[in-house]
Amino acid sequence: MTGTSDGLEGVVAAETVLSEVDGANGRLIIRGRSLDELAGRTTFEDAVGLLFGGFYPDLPADIPAALGAARVEVFAEVAALDTGLLDRTPIEAMRALTARLADGDDAQVALRLLAAPAVFTAAVVRAQAGEAPVAPDAAMRHSADILRMLRGTPATKAEADALDTYLVTVCDHGLNASTFAARVVASTRAGLTSAVLAGISALKGPLHGGAPGPVIEMLDEIGEPGNARAWIEAALARGDRLMGFGHRIYKVRDPRADALKTAVRWLDARQGRLEFAEAVEAAALAILREHKPNRSLETNVEFYTALLLEALDFPPSAFTCVFAMGRVAGWLAHAREQLSGGRLIRPASVYVGPMPQKAA
Repeated sequence: MTGTSDGLEGVVAAETVLSEVDGANGRLIIRGRSLDELAGRTTFEDAVGLLFGGFYPDLPADIPAALGAARVEVFAEVAALDTGLLDRTPIEAMRALTARLADGDDAQVALRLLAAPAVFTAAVVRAQAGEAPVAPDAAMRHSADILRMLRGTPATKAEADALDTYLVTVCDHGLNASTFAARVVASTRAGLTSAVLAGISALKGPLHGGAPGPVIEMLDEIGEPGNARAWIEAALARGDRLMGFGHRIYKVRDPRADALKTAVRWLDARQGRLEFAEAVEAAALAILREHKPNRSLETNVEFYTALLLEALDFPPSAFTCVFAMGRVAGWLAHAREQLSGGRLIRPASVYVGPMPQKAA
């Protein structure tokens, strides 16, 4: 071996039928369908069927009913919520409850893991606010039940549609850090629960799924459109990373940003907040082009994720948990794809440390 790639940049580590991220053209394909065909047009349950097809031969034909039953089943673990867990961040508490689920490789295990982030996040958020968890309703659509469990009241169709759009938009995205972590664990034959726990652990990092929350902090600190330029220039002068802009893969605008922006438009009560965010986005893009003319720093998925999840009453501390609610479908599909033919993932390394001294 003669060289390495920092961050495995450009290294092909797997062949997959699940998704392609075309960073040069700003295009995302999920199992042969473009994001434009899926976002805002399909439910999360539809996306699960698309991703799982061929990988889970024992998957029930009625995915909405099976996922509803799985939500009811995993809710039993909410009884384990105690002071120790409630003192943790929502994603740490959700991860701990997920770790209580049995491991395995079949569709029933996968369905419980699909249900887990939704059920546990809603319960944790409510419990941390001093409110009793709300039990799932197996007959409801997944997105609508998530919002009902979170808020204790039924969601409107527009709200459920908006959340579905988010969950579908983030359900899979190539070999990102959390998906790669899940595939590595799956390759050891440790089981789907172990693979999903690896995915959650990678997702909570601020350089991956832990970033949407600071977008809300930025918007709140800016306050009004007239303050945007001064605030953004001061942040860049300090060397701060501007959350919601730039992406490791996309060299043009992240296609997921527009899908989520459209979903925010469905929520009439949020139009003022959306107009403010659009003004901040325009100012940020203009300033980034002035300050970093040699870099392509466009709006990414985090910017309108933050706006959408805020509109749906998720606290910023739980935004990464909601990301996990959608991405868990991709993790589970990739885990089974890895199991279907992949070898144990074991890359090589180049030793650059000291060598033993020869005896005199």
